[in-house]
Amino acid sequence: MRFGTSTAWSNAGWSNARAWADAEASTQRTAADERDLQQRFWRKLRRLAARLPFAEDLIAAHYCAFDRQTPLRVKAALVGALAYFVLPADVIPDVLPLIGYTDDAAVLAAAIRLVASHITPDHREAARRTLDRMRAAPVHSPGI
Repeated sequence: MRFGTSTAWSNAGWSNARAWADAEASTQRTAADERDLQQRFWRKLRRLAARLPFAEDLIAAHYCAFDRQTPLRVKAALVGALAYFVLPADVIPDVLPLIGYTDDAAVLAAAIRLVASHITPDHREAARRTLDRMRAAPVHSPGI
């Protein structure tokens, strides 16, 4: 009987240790995914900043999504919209003139409507400043 009790406690300890290890691995993957998303976001935005009419909203959404004060559910909605902008698989391919980014704008607009109260004036002001700097910076074309 005593052996059964200690085995149960041992198994519970193993299970908890495994759960913590899984949680830590998941956290590390999430952090790596966030870094990758942010790098891809800024790279794509630098190329398109002057041409996207919704660039300021996109940057404000980014600042809100990665603000430590933003609730997790709000972050999830905004990160989803930012990922849709970054990922090459779209409902309407981005390479199509005039309509290529309409689906990205629609997804972003829907996400912002859901969480608008969390995008603060500070996020918007930072977005304006960033966009002004991006539009003022010279565009470097590869191979030139």
